[in-house]
Amino acid sequence: IEISLVRMENHDSKNTASEYLDKFYIPSSEIFKQKFDGMIITGAPVEQMEFEEVDYWDELCSIFEWSKKNVYSTFHICWGAQAGLYHHYGVPKYGLDHKMFGIYKNQRSTGPDPLLRGFDDLFPIPQSRHTTIKKEDIIKHDDLVILAENKDIGPTIIKTKDNRAIFMTGHLEYDSETLKRSLL
Repeated sequence: IEISLVRMENHDSKNTASEYLDKFYIPSSEIFKQKFDGMIITGAPVEQMEFEEVDYWDELCSIFEWSKKNVYSTFHICWGAQAGLYHHYGVPKYGLDHKMFGIYKNQRSTGPDPLLRGFDDLFPIPQSRHTTIKKEDIIKHDDLVILAENKDIGPTIIKTKDNRAIFMTGHLEYDSETLKRSLL
């Protein structure tokens, strides 16, 4: 597997040294010269801002558009899921009264699906976010399928019918201590 880590060119990182980013990440403009089997668009601590207020929003929208023809399947995580659903489908995000933080049980919303092969009918997904999406905004789009949801927090895994885009509002990538460490 070859992995390309990408940095947004229109953003100055406050948490990672530019020398580190220059050494290990390619600038976002470099991806437009390539094609990828898969892409992961991760979250960012900007979820309480309007999408258009994020300093790299236009750059990210260019990547979203480019990915439609140059990436076989794109996996959007947390804020990345909200941003992708907003860009591609106009699905809004909604502010929460308090941060959603913890591990939530999720119910399969569909029958057998290759993306949930090996999952139980009820499975946990860690959540750590200040905003959410609503089921009624997702089901307006015939191209979207809700794979999993929680009755209290809404849809958690959504995909396009062709499996080219997957949107997950939580963090299956978290290990068993990630949420605990974030409290320290």
